[in-house]
Amino acid sequence: MNEAQFKTLRQLSVEGTVSQRDLSKKVGLSLGSVNYIMKELIKKGYVKTQRFKNSSNKAAYIYALTPHGINARIQQTQIFLEQKVVEYERLKREIDELKNEYESQERPR
Repeated sequence: MNEAQFKTLRQLSVEGTVSQRDLSKKVGLSLGSVNYIMKELIKKGYVKTQRFKNSSNKAAYIYALTPHGINARIQQTQIFLEQKVVEYERLKREIDELKNEYESQERPR
């Protein structure tokens, strides 16, 4: 699962009744990307949909995570958390190195 799919799955676990347009704004992806991701998540069995009529007489969907989707989100949360911690530690070391380099090159005025 890539990060865009994970973010989408994570947002769906918070809000099941969200349009793809709203979802795209919340996860920072284009509407087309969200549409593609939703189709993939449905195909994998992570998400199920139910069609309903919304107040403006347009067809809309309610998205719900399946038990398989909930398990996938939990597993991916652990994987992404581990990846982000490693990334954070690498960035922290790089920042410390840059600070030390800057401080050693700093000249009195």
